[in-house]
Amino acid sequence: MGEGTRYIDGAERRARLALRHRLTPAERAATPEAVAASLVALHGTDPATVYLAVGARLSDSAATVAETERALYADRTLVRMHGMRHTVFVFPTDLTAVVHASTGLAVAAPARTKLVNDMAKAGAPDAAWLKEVEESALAALGRLGQATATELAREEPRLREQFVYAAGKSYEGVHTVSTRLLRLLGVEGKIARGRPLGSWTSSQFRWALAPAHPELDPAHAQAELLRRWLTACGPATEADLKWWTGWKVTDVRRALKAIDARAVTLDEGTGYVVAGDVGPVAAPEEPWAALLPGLDPTAMGWQARDWYLAPELRSALFDGSGNVGPTVWWNGRVVGGWAQRADGEIVCRILADQGVGREAGAAIAAEAERLAAWLGGTRVTPRFRTPVEKELAR
Repeated sequence: MGEGTRYIDGAERRARLALRHRLTPAERAATPEAVAASLVALHGTDPATVYLAVGARLSDSAATVAETERALYADRTLVRMHGMRHTVFVFPTDLTAVVHASTGLAVAAPARTKLVNDMAKAGAPDAAWLKEVEESALAALGRLGQATATELAREEPRLREQFVYAAGKSYEGVHTVSTRLLRLLGVEGKIARGRPLGSWTSSQFRWALAPAHPELDPAHAQAELLRRWLTACGPATEADLKWWTGWKVTDVRRALKAIDARAVTLDEGTGYVVAGDVGPVAAPEEPWAALLPGLDPTAMGWQARDWYLAPELRSALFDGSGNVGPTVWWNGRVVGGWAQRADGEIVCRILADQGVGREAGAAIAAEAERLAAWLGGTRVTPRFRTPVEKELAR
């Protein structure tokens, strides 16, 4: 650690989080595009998370569903695609080339090899046959605009072909070509998820051709993705960056050097911010509360979370695989969880031992009312359920 390296304490990190993640009323955004740009990526594994994460940060939360659908499916200024850690996210469309080159390419090549090998072991047609089916399916998708796997199979019947995966193993199963191939094409950035079959909470999506984007140099793309993320989420440690991106530590270090990231001192050790962001950041003028959904990008943003989430709260707020459930925030800390009951009521439970008084209770109750109002008659159950969410939802 060099002489003069500035120490950034937990309080300042929480101030940065509040302002840059648009969690205070004064910083709320006018559009879903602005929310996504501020966060870099919205978790898309659970479709409802995208809308709930936007609604928590939108100045006119009543417009959340209509505006987010406009951005995703009409204007296509946001796109749902595979990204970091093999996970589905929603990104600003202008970031798709960066995500594809920085993270998609490294995943796509072995994924295609695995599919070809799995088919060969099952005695299925070879790579040339698969390529022919792929090109036919992409052409059909271009004609149709958007389509489900079933609809595409009517245009290209070979998508219905099946093969046995892992024959003789305990996890043996029968795979349909469409299931594996369409997922691969998504990872390769050739197709993206389109409008769902049902409501905005549905996880059954149509497919569409991915927005055209230039092919970027992977190292340059990694530097750009890291720059954007550190701008939104810095400071962060190497471990945080490696976890969030899913890259090798050598990739993280090369990208940090490429953007001339500046070292700072954190309670966890050495952290990094983008050049020009070393100076102090003042706390928001007013205390704030927020109800964030399961898998929210703020709650899932860092590997080391003690500065905003007390370790003793994790067992109640995370599932067994490390997925965070709905969380209640007060002034930059997670203080509890929330759930929606069958009658639509939003209920909260405060788990923190201290620091949550009458003012916090009133602010949290107001956020619960705001959320219930824009949800209206829609019922949302998180895809990954946690102990406190399941108890509250009864």
